[in-house]
Amino acid sequence: MVFSSLYFLFLYLPIVLLIYYITPLKWRNLFLLVVNLVFYGWGEPVYILLMLFTIVVDYFSGLAVARCKGQGNDRGAKIAVAAALVLNLAILFFFKYWDLVATTLQHVGLNMPVLELALPIGISFYTFQTMTYPVDVYRGDAEAQRSLVNFGTFVTLFPQLIAGPIIKYKELADQMTYRTHSPEQFASGVQVFVVGLAKKVLLANNIGKLWDVYLALPTDQLTVAGAWLGVLAFSLQLYFDFSGYSDMAVGLGRMLGFEFPRNFNYPYISKSVTEFWRRWHISLGSWFREYLYIPMGGNRVQKPRLFFNLFVVWAATGIWHGASWNFLIWGLYFAVLIIAEKAFLGKVLEKLPAAVQHIYTLFLVLVSWAIFAVEDFAHMGSYLRAMFGMAPGGLTNDNAWYYFTSFLPMLIIAVAASTPLAAKLWKRLPVRAVKIVLPVLLLAGLILSTAYLVDGTYNPFLYWNF
Repeated sequence: MVFSSLYFLFLYLPIVLLIYYITPLKWRNLFLLVVNLVFYGWGEPVYILLMLFTIVVDYFSGLAVARCKGQGNDRGAKIAVAAALVLNLAILFFFKYWDLVATTLQHVGLNMPVLELALPIGISFYTFQTMTYPVDVYRGDAEAQRSLVNFGTFVTLFPQLIAGPIIKYKELADQMTYRTHSPEQFASGVQVFVVGLAKKVLLANNIGKLWDVYLALPTDQLTVAGAWLGVLAFSLQLYFDFSGYSDMAVGLGRMLGFEFPRNFNYPYISKSVTEFWRRWHISLGSWFREYLYIPMGGNRVQKPRLFFNLFVVWAATGIWHGASWNFLIWGLYFAVLIIAEKAFLGKVLEKLPAAVQHIYTLFLVLVSWAIFAVEDFAHMGSYLRAMFGMAPGGLTNDNAWYYFTSFLPMLIIAVAASTPLAAKLWKRLPVRAVKIVLPVLLLAGLILSTAYLVDGTYNPFLYWNF
């Protein structure tokens, strides 16, 4: 089940909210745990058992860490943390990366079986979340959770279960025990949710159709203009899909009394690749920084070690996104760029006009999305060559011009919406006007999104790799 579905919007969500608010406070987490599992099991009931196993393992690992720390047994606490991390990573590797490694080894003559198991939805998200628990307990950032129900609710919380944001245990620990509920908070949640729904359904889905055209186009028909048009469409689809789901998660969380961290902050206005990654998928970057980069020494090391740390973190970031070598290449691509900015390029950029910095960043980010989106190496190579002027179809053709003019209004809307322009204009409105306009816009967004979902069949879920 996904947020941008009629079943979720008009069946699951209303029922959950109604029962949640008539349930006594002490039973609400138990109720959430049950409906979270229903939500997850809607598409993959068999993997509920895997999730329950993960919950139990990490729950008891947290208790073991706390007990060892309380007894002054730091070595035992470290062993408990390490055991939990190894088991979580082993499960993630088995389900997500086994076939990738097996297929690769078969190409070099080693016989390793390809299992072709279905990837548990959201396994990368909830595995990373559960892994933070024993670490946070060991560091003293959070107390061990004594209630298995409360911990299970944290792991399975449906608003962020399959599409993030990735929430550290310490960020929700107190909210699992006590959280506030108010009409204002609920109304704010509805507002953020509807904005996210409109991003996903009205912007991402519509602009994604243009990318699908160019992804399916035979490479011998690609033009330079068409290749750039296609990757521009994908960059906008990805942003509005990912940020839309994150907004919906934040909104749903507020409806249930939770506060989740912000996950996207207008990344396409960045002036450097480093800044782009401070604004894009903030929760993922924060996770890698806190649980991998800093433990490796972070930036408090000599330059060679710093560059090595960045290389490892970005390799891990790339392969986290999917079980395909193009994701590793994509991660290493950003490693090289960020290392270059740390080494010398950042200082050069600061001396250039802001417009040049923006163009530099957008150019490199758009190139990265071609690597990210095209898994087949031959196709990727052809697409990148087309972007850099070596297109079999030449500079442009009637086809490219047709799609450009057909999607131009949507492209203009999407580009404008990916900047803070609308937010700045909104803040200038008088309070009285906001009170009148806001409900109208939210209702229009909900109606238009519903109409699209009723009438359309194109509603891709981009998180299958995760």
